[in-house]
Amino acid sequence: MALDTLHEAESWADVVRQSQEAVELALKGLLRASGVDPPRVHDVAGVLEAERHRLPPALAPDVSRLAAASRALRRDRELAFYGAEDLTPSEFYRQEDADEARAAARFVVERVAPHVLGE
Repeated sequence: MALDTLHEAESWADVVRQSQEAVELALKGLLRASGVDPPRVHDVAGVLEAERHRLPPALAPDVSRLAAASRALRRDRELAFYGAEDLTPSEFYRQEDADEARAAARFVVERVAPHVLGE
């Protein structure tokens, strides 16, 4: 996984940003596979929760956790990518941030992939 390469390079902000992208794309794939047209926003948590009845029943216990991952990583998206006037992403993010983001991305992708790829 690309996240592992970024993690090994200690590029913490990039791990956070790429984790957000992986979660966003995986969840949008899940929504599409479930017959829901995903909105063009980076956080689809609200749609997941509103359309939980259309998602595969096996994911019912995980919807809240999937939505939480989407929300949490969305908050960091721009900051990890662009920084801020008084903040440089490479200096702000730490290994703990990267570890949490990578774990969330792994969870989402592992839970969602079988339902999107038909495995």
